[in-house]
Formats: sequence, C-alpha cells, structure tokens
Amino acid sequence: MWSVLAHLSLALAAQDQSPQAPSTSWRTLRFDYVHCGTANAEQIAPTGFRIEGEWPGSRTQLVEPYDTGKYRLRVHDKQTGQLLWSRGFCSIYGEWETTGAAKEGWGAFEESQRFPEPARPARLVLDKRAANGAFTELWSGEVDPSSRFVDRSALPRAGEVLTLRDEGPAATQVDLLVVAEGYTQAERAKFAADAQRLTGILLATEPFQRHAQRFNVRGLFVPAAESGLSNPRKGVWRDSAFGAAFNSFDSDRYVLTYRDRVLREAAAQAPYDALIVLCNERKYGGGGIYNLWATATSDSEAAPYVFVHEFGHSFAGLADEYYSSQVAYEAFQPKGVEPWEANATALLDPAKLKWRDLIDPQTPLPTPWDQAAYDAVDLAYQAKRAQAIAAQASEERQEELMRDIKAQTAPLLAKEPQRGKVGAFEGAMYEAKGLYRPEVDCIMFSRNPSSFCRVCERALERTIALYTR
Repeated sequence: MWSVLAHLSLALAAQDQSPQAPSTSWRTLRFDYVHCGTANAEQIAPTGFRIEGEWPGSRTQLVEPYDTGKYRLRVHDKQTGQLLWSRGFCSIYGEWETTGAAKEGWGAFEESQRFPEPARPARLVLDKRAANGAFTELWSGEVDPSSRFVDRSALPRAGEVLTLRDEGPAATQVDLLVVAEGYTQAERAKFAADAQRLTGILLATEPFQRHAQRFNVRGLFVPAAESGLSNPRKGVWRDSAFGAAFNSFDSDRYVLTYRDRVLREAAAQAPYDALIVLCNERKYGGGGIYNLWATATSDSEAAPYVFVHEFGHSFAGLADEYYSSQVAYEAFQPKGVEPWEANATALLDPAKLKWRDLIDPQTPLPTPWDQAAYDAVDLAYQAKRAQAIAAQASEERQEELMRDIKAQTAPLLAKEPQRGKVGAFEGAMYEAKGLYRPEVDCIMFSRNPSSFCRVCERALERTIALYTR
C-alpha cells in the first residue's frame, strides 16, 4: 500500500516533475472487465481488481502526452480530481464492433487495464473516441485500493520465466515479454530459440536497433497439451494454454485469443510493458492491437516480417497502410475525420499535415504514384490468395504466391519517382481512396521492405521514450 508521500509523488509525476518515490511502494493494479455490446450499443461490465507485481513502467511518464487510441483510460484521485494516470489503447471489441457480426447480435470480450496502484480511492474513466475524433466518456467507476474488493492473493505459478536480454531496471527499460503458445513441454528449447531469433530480428530493425540497450526481453514458457494452434477453417482444434487460434473475425490469417484474463494472470509473473504471443505454427498468421498485445506465428517464411509488423501495431498504434487485403472491418475509419494513428492521414488540410516537418517543400501533396499499375498486380494476387484459402492450399503454395507478388511489386515501387521521400501517397487503412500513407512503401504497407518509413520510426521512438524516461 502506498504511503501519502508515494501518492503525492505519483501526482507530481503526472505533472512531469520526475519525483523520486521509494521503489518498494510501486505496485501494479489490474482492472478486469468485460466489454460487450452491438454495433449500436456498448457496455463495460467490471469483473474485479487484481494486484500484480512491481510496476514495470516509467515512474515519471504517467500521463500520456499524445492523443492516441480508440479508447483511453484515466485514473483520477477521488478527493482532489488530480489526474494520476492516462493511456490510450485499442481493443478486440473496438475492432469487432466494425464488423458485420456486430450488426446481427451481441459480442462480449475480456479486457484488462494496468496502472500504478494509487494510495487513496480513485475514480476510473474509460473514454471512447467519437465519430468526430474527440474522446467522450463511456464508463466511470471507483476503486479503493485498501478495500477487500482488491484481490491481493499470490499470483499463480504457471510455467517458467526465461531471461533473454537484461539491459537494466524495469522502470527505465521497455520490458518485452514473449509468451509461448502451442509449444509442448518437449518443445521448450524450440520456444527459447524462436523467441531469441525473432526478438533479435526486431531489435536489428530501426529504430529499435539504435535503442536496443533500452529493451529487456523475457520469455514466458507455459507448456501446451498439444503442439500448434486451432485452425477452424481446416477443422483443426488444439488444446493450447491461452486459446489462440486462426480465423479470428472469420479472417483466415488473423490470430487472436479471447482468454485475456488467463493470459494476464500468467504474464503477471514477469514485468512487462508489451506482450507478444508467439505461436508455434508453420502457417502464416498474427495480429496486433494497440496497447493490448501482438501475436505472430513462428515458422512461416514471413515470420520475421509478421513479428515486426504486428509489434508496430501493438506497441506504437501504427495503422495498416495497405488497402487491398481482405478484412472483416466495415467503415473502419469515419469519412472526413483525421485518423489518430501517426502514419495515416485524411489530408484534410495539407498545410497542417501531422508529418509536414518531414516533407521536402518540393514534394507535391497528394504525392503522385502509379497506383493503377500496383493495383492491377496486387488485386490479381488477392484473387489467387482467396482461391488458395478456399481450396485449403498448403502453406508452401501460399508462400509461393507471396514470393511471386513480392517479385512483381518490389520493382514497381522501387522505380517510383518519389520513392524514399515523405509525402502523402493515396491508399491506406483498408481504403484505396481518401486516406494517405507517408511513403510509397514501408513495413506497414507491404512485405517488400525490411524497414519502417520515417514517420513510423518517429512514432516508435516516441513510444520507446514514454517507457524509458
């Protein structure tokens, strides 16, 4: 339980005065709830509060200075109203409500938010971004950390925590926890090798490479009863520790788990700022949701790309810049509203473009590129891909198609006159028209490059600083 001094330290930290609070006073409080509703109704149903271990995040960057996320959590001192903590985030529910299924009935999803335990009763507020882009209050409630309603029991011991990279104290590092999913006890060594290999690739990618000394990496090995993931399209069902599966939202490659509380209970055994669920699978797949977690399969030919791409989503809220791949979302971004994501824009006012400072004055806005030539090649690939999925083609066949599309699109994009320049290239966030990305190619656009564009790099560096100052 925090002392009055520690509580005051948290309030001052929210004002960026960087106080020095006793390290033993900082604990993590987790708020568990069910997020449920339809396309036209939305509810938050609290299920409990849970004390985890020592707070792993920054002790000074407590109020987020950026306008990020579809949702936002605010923690206020109940007595004074002082804002103690805030973070933007996205959620499975926030994606699901944009699908056709949400128009037909109710959905319910487990969610959790973690923040430093306050010393006194606090008011929690969950905000949601409205159609006009502004946050409005969705739900509010109170927590008294000294009450009997906060679970302080010992955390369960499930599996084993592996230290893969230790660069310093959790409070001043980005703490990345890679969670094993679909690895049996006999595959422990494979998990350790997969986690080491893929996090090594991540930290060799800029801007992570120049900040690699800021990252701690741990693995959480919880053995599965069976090897691999469930794949409903092929009638394959596996008993894995956290229930991750392909075909989320009926999208063949989208991997999610709906057992968030089970995952959080296990993950609480290690300090973490970011989670990646590493899935023991040959099939291409993954997912990434901002300030929730990322998933990636380990053994596909494109596993290095997927691991880095999905972490870009979950860690920094980067948008998908592609627009032709099949997704379940409908009207994901409201028309005529500027996206909050750092790497996408509606270009409503070119003079106020959020990355205007990175653009050469001679670069036109919108920035021309041969979208028609690219679309002719890519849409043909998407048709072949859809046929392969319907025919339940082998992973080898699907990877052959991916190699073919890369061989065709990489030269097309490489010869673009504006290649390597920051501008506003039409086509982004699942929309071919009306939304724009910063560069003609990027890890968030295609599997061609092995680097992020400069706008994405800046967003990633901004997020690293939020955890390490």
